[in-house]
Amino acid sequence: MSKLSSIFALSMVMFDRTDETEIIQFAADSVAALGAARAEGAYLLRDDLTRVGDGSTELQSRLRSLSGSDGPVHVAGAPWAWAFALRAVGGHAGYLVVTADAEPAADQQYLFGTLAQQAGAALNSARLSRFERRNTAELRSLNDRLRELNEQLTTAVSGLERRRCAYERLTAVAAAGAGEAGICRTLHDLTGLPVAIEDNFGNLMEWCGPGRPTPYPRMSQRRRSELLTAARRSGRPIRQRDRLIALAQPRNEVLGVLVLIDPDHRAEEHDLFALEHASVVLAMELAHRRGMAETELRLRGDLVHDLLTGTDDESARFRSSALGHDLSPPHQVLVIQWAGATSSEVVARTVERVAATMLESGVLLSQRGGAVVVLTPSPGWDGMRRWQEMYRSVSRRLQNEDGAIGVGGSVAVPSELPRSYSEAIRALRIRQQSMEPNGITVFDSLGIYRLLATGDGEHDRELREFVREWLGTLVDYDASNRSDLVTTLWQYYECGGNYDMTARALTIHRSTLRYRLRRIRELTGRELGDVENRLNLHVATRAWQILRGSE
Repeated sequence: MSKLSSIFALSMVMFDRTDETEIIQFAADSVAALGAARAEGAYLLRDDLTRVGDGSTELQSRLRSLSGSDGPVHVAGAPWAWAFALRAVGGHAGYLVVTADAEPAADQQYLFGTLAQQAGAALNSARLSRFERRNTAELRSLNDRLRELNEQLTTAVSGLERRRCAYERLTAVAAAGAGEAGICRTLHDLTGLPVAIEDNFGNLMEWCGPGRPTPYPRMSQRRRSELLTAARRSGRPIRQRDRLIALAQPRNEVLGVLVLIDPDHRAEEHDLFALEHASVVLAMELAHRRGMAETELRLRGDLVHDLLTGTDDESARFRSSALGHDLSPPHQVLVIQWAGATSSEVVARTVERVAATMLESGVLLSQRGGAVVVLTPSPGWDGMRRWQEMYRSVSRRLQNEDGAIGVGGSVAVPSELPRSYSEAIRALRIRQQSMEPNGITVFDSLGIYRLLATGDGEHDRELREFVREWLGTLVDYDASNRSDLVTTLWQYYECGGNYDMTARALTIHRSTLRYRLRRIRELTGRELGDVENRLNLHVATRAWQILRGSE
């Protein structure tokens, strides 16, 4: 009974262990304490019966034949050898082989069997414990993975929801026709970041959010071109220092640039999605506006062409009304040329902006022969002041004063606009041929020039004969000798006969001027100071200037 109690105490120790080797070692070490016997070895059932520790494996075939039952075995050098099955629930875990010099008593064999049975139960418990720990670890890993997947799913659902919201709000802005201001405001609400909309040149069109810089910074044309090229190649928003940039680019032309101001780099993927979709909406808006502008510009150009070449009053008023312009009030024509501008298109855009801010009503505008033609309601008594103010405003915007404006007379009905256009062209040419070629000339204020610049064919023939009569000798001499006697005479009379002013205007010395005037007297045979000669020669030189400008 004492030994049986020891077996149960040992069983408690074995059940506390989770390592199979330790359990078997405890069982093997206890055999000798239970009687005159020894443990030859232990064989555990894994893939096959495998011996624990060193020793021969000759018993394996015999142990396999026992099929989980106790039974005698043969061990070399041992008179008695017995295999005790390490029984467990549902089968056995292997064998404990015990040898002795003589067959032990029945009670001792019972103790050996009980020890083997307890060892088998302990092995099964260890395996169950190990399996439970492995399952627990796998379950914990699966739970962690499931938690991670749930978090990812939650994030994905949240991101999709925010994208859906961004898509719906920006689509609603596009459908409502809220324009650049609505797109800018909506993107700022969606991202919480300041938003800027620039045109393709880098000029600020809209700003939403705090921190608007004043003045708005602009990069060089070369750097701007490099930035737009990089953005086109990327196909997605790109970062430029503290700015995220997306292009409004229908087809291959950049119409605008949408910018998120993000100095802290806190924009997330849904913010980039909102920026991308907003750039698509902006591209549609700008493309639509450009298409409308081009259509309106074409229609306006066709109408202006017909008005300047001659059309009936009824159809002219109907067509202009369709374009939002009222031709009922008296109108007049302006012809504008700016030698210092890069192109007439730049001048046209500038004049249109100036007219929109200065004049109370709209204008019809077109480009003809390298000049900008404007049809505008007559401003009334303060017309000269208005035209001078327009010239100054255009000069400031174009950043140069190398331009001239000719203003035709006011006409009551559209069918008379060709006359105003002809007068505007003559006024422009007279201005460009004058001592001060830059500025504004109103045809109604030309005085004697109005008589010289009627544009009538018969009158022009008579005018040329008059010029030929008084200046023909000088004109022929200048043509043969590449001299400037006619120009010298014109400048002399324009300066009131003042030698110093004339010499400065012609950038020649006084002695050169005296020589030229003496030569003029010799060739014409006329005294330049005679009142009648002075009047006729002055008028002839002015007419010569007008005729030369019209050739």
